[in-house]
Amino acid sequence: MAGLEVLYTCVGGAISCPQDAVICFVHWEIIKSGYRCVGCGDTACAGDRRSELLPAGWSDNKELYSLRYQGNNSDDHILLKAITADSSLIFNLMRSSTQQVPDLTISISEHVDADQLHVFDSVFRDMAGLSDSVKTQLLAGVGKTSEPRGGRSRREEERQRGVDSDPLRMPPRHPGTQQPWPDHMVPPFAAGGADLDPLGSRGGGGMIMDPLRSGYPRSGFDPSSGIPDILPPGAVPPGARFDPFGPVGRHRPGPDPDHMPPPGYDDMFM
Repeated sequence: MAGLEVLYTCVGGAISCPQDAVICFVHWEIIKSGYRCVGCGDTACAGDRRSELLPAGWSDNKELYSLRYQGNNSDDHILLKAITADSSLIFNLMRSSTQQVPDLTISISEHVDADQLHVFDSVFRDMAGLSDSVKTQLLAGVGKTSEPRGGRSRREEERQRGVDSDPLRMPPRHPGTQQPWPDHMVPPFAAGGADLDPLGSRGGGGMIMDPLRSGYPRSGFDPSSGIPDILPPGAVPPGARFDPFGPVGRHRPGPDPDHMPPPGYDDMFM
């Protein structure tokens, strides 16, 4: 952390207690997130200016630290406050754009060696762990306010995630290319698509119990060979699902089942 070392050296004269060192560390994490410090206290002043350094008088009050920061957007402000409570520092950070107030409690003795306040190489203990705590608990909702050239903003990425998660939205069409379907979306005709495949290449027809693919021994009836007086041979492709539209073998011996109408069939009120 070369930047932190330069900062710590610049403000070394104002560091007189372990909590000052912790404030310096948290300040640098905020600077790395894309913000700049504009002053002390809760309210803006006429002489405020953006800087990576800590402002004059930042460590005057050892019981309550209050620092203001501004992002690249002039309307993006955050207010950092730290209260000393016994051997801990309790941080609160409020971002003007969200009104959320995350907090973080840091044990001073676990992260700062009080006997090495003016030796940067020795003053901090477990710098990686302290940095991780600040990023995940205090700065979780504070990202870089400037995006690299050619990159997408956070708002665009959130909007894209919302589009991808919409189950009713079909992906955009690009003529001449086959676009893959997202994992959470089912391609059209994936359910019931076999009904539109007369040759059964999808693994069977759309019937719940297809008599030609039920796994039981088939009868000698083969629709592809034709049905006398109904369908010529070859009218039904081999292997295709076939739903008979009339009694097979209608010229069987015996009376026609429909040779006598039911009683009163011509009564319109029946």
